[in-house]
Amino acid sequence: MSAQSEGNYAEALQNYYEAMRLEIDPYDRSYILYNIGLIHTSNGDHTKALEYYFRALERNPFLPQAFNNMAVICHYVRLSPL
Repeated sequence: MSAQSEGNYAEALQNYYEAMRLEIDPYDRSYILYNIGLIHTSNGDHTKALEYYFRALERNPFLPQAFNNMAVICHYVRLSPL
């Protein structure tokens, strides 16, 4: 998480992908997926962010911050000019 907080998103993504490879608990995996979604949101890749938020919710349907971020993305995309 240090890399993410420092804005080094490429390194953070590598760390999260490695964590996904090692982690077996669905609850813990949901937070890893959520954090991957955060990085994609920060990078402006909304489609990929939504995918990771959805995957996080599949493992943990009680993750309100993922629902919130999905709603914000949908609102932003709907209002942005094409």
